[in-house]
Amino acid sequence: MNINDFIVQVALPEHRVFAEEICNEMAESAKARGTGIAKRSPAYVAGKMSEGKSVIAFHKDGTWAGFCYIETWSHGQFVANSGLIVSPQYRKAGLAHAIKEAIFQLSRTLYPKAKIFGLTTGLAVMKINSDLGYEPVTYSELTQDEDFWKGCQSCVNFEILKLKERKNCMCTAMLYDPAEKKHEAAKVFAEELQKKPGLYERFMRIKQRLVLKPKSGLKSILLLFTLLFK
Repeated sequence: MNINDFIVQVALPEHRVFAEEICNEMAESAKARGTGIAKRSPAYVAGKMSEGKSVIAFHKDGTWAGFCYIETWSHGQFVANSGLIVSPQYRKAGLAHAIKEAIFQLSRTLYPKAKIFGLTTGLAVMKINSDLGYEPVTYSELTQDEDFWKGCQSCVNFEILKLKERKNCMCTAMLYDPAEKKHEAAKVFAEELQKKPGLYERFMRIKQRLVLKPKSGLKSILLLFTLLFK
């Protein structure tokens, strides 16, 4: 099975029949990872389909295979590509990358001046984001819209986020800024992830230990990141 076995497209209103299945799979995936997600109802997901603000994937036999949607924050200044999910039977075929690329391009088309950001603990998502031009940033560079941060309340690490006064947590923040033309840092970061994936995993383990220490600061974590990938 490879990426040529799938159709990735902007979701249409008639795809709303898959909304409940998508929401169920999002919840099951988060449960399996031991993390929380900003819970969305089938009605919310269906709304994104009707608005043309989501991407859906199907296997060539017509079976639903994956999904992702767009959310806007701070009056359209920031965009998040949220709810990325791939059906378990179609994982490891490159579909997540294809969906992320499609939703990224849709975001750039609909909101060309917006900064696109994400929070993730996953190496695979980090690699995909880096390929698209995202760069690791501090939490202060993300949207400060209260509604966005409320979405973290369903995460098992929410108490850590509160303890750190929303300045840091287990997730790594990544940002694509259209004002930065070259995105050289993202290119270098993507290359390093390809060459040294083991170092990134080491960074994540050490970062998580540092985050749990009351006196550890964001500067020490960023310094660790710099030293590991130097």
